[in-house]
Amino acid sequence: MLLNSTAPAKTIGVVSGKGGVGKSNISSNLSILLGEADKKVLLFDMDIGMGNIHILLGSYHKYSIMDYIEEKELVIQDVICENVHGISYISGGNGLKNIVEWKEEQKERFFDALDYLVLKYDYIVFDMGAGATKETLNLLLTMEQIMVVTTPEPTSITDAYSMMKYIHLRDGEKEFYLVCNRADNKQEGVLTISRLQETVRKFLNKEVISLGTLPEDPAVRKAVSQQTPLIKCFPRAPITVSLQSLASNFLSEADKLEFQNAKPSFLKNIKNLFFRR
Repeated sequence: MLLNSTAPAKTIGVVSGKGGVGKSNISSNLSILLGEADKKVLLFDMDIGMGNIHILLGSYHKYSIMDYIEEKELVIQDVICENVHGISYISGGNGLKNIVEWKEEQKERFFDALDYLVLKYDYIVFDMGAGATKETLNLLLTMEQIMVVTTPEPTSITDAYSMMKYIHLRDGEKEFYLVCNRADNKQEGVLTISRLQETVRKFLNKEVISLGTLPEDPAVRKAVSQQTPLIKCFPRAPITVSLQSLASNFLSEADKLEFQNAKPSFLKNIKNLFFRR
């Protein structure tokens, strides 16, 4: 496969303030929909200890990124699981949670891997762990766009705001996308997003882009049980239709955002954060 010679991959971190909001399901199905839009997509499972992307995709790969980091005989191509529902994915591995404690040689191998990946794909979607650990937040600060997943539950909304606040205070130019999942109806989802947008606007003086609402749908549980991506298993389900709209909205917004050359690149940000001498 030839490397992408036009532009480096756009990097998107998909996060939630708490677990159980459907973040990984959204990451996997959004990635497939981007692939169906003729984008070269890599889904990177960064949900350390709870990674389940391989289950949602109905696929298994022998090696994780940590195997590549720790085993010198492996090359990065060994850990990429390609052509799974039109996308590629990489499993994280438990050692990623100790990234700041890596030896210099391990950090360099990780950087070399990312250097290769950003030239191969159009989009790298990082499915991040729930919550705001130091490692998660540091990695998020290197990415160009952040997709925050919440539900209408008050604790989920509060946690989503707290995460955006922390990131914004460290990087005021970071772009946030907002998704409300598991809404009982569209009105509830729209109201949840509207309230969060208003809170961020009032206290952080920041605009947050809404990508839409996803309904509570029993098709999600059935798809997970069948270990088949939702949009493949239930192409006409209400949540599939909503996911298609979400992907369309994302691509439309992404096209509007022309990243300035003056902004530090993803790779430069990674090096600044994790490769300091």
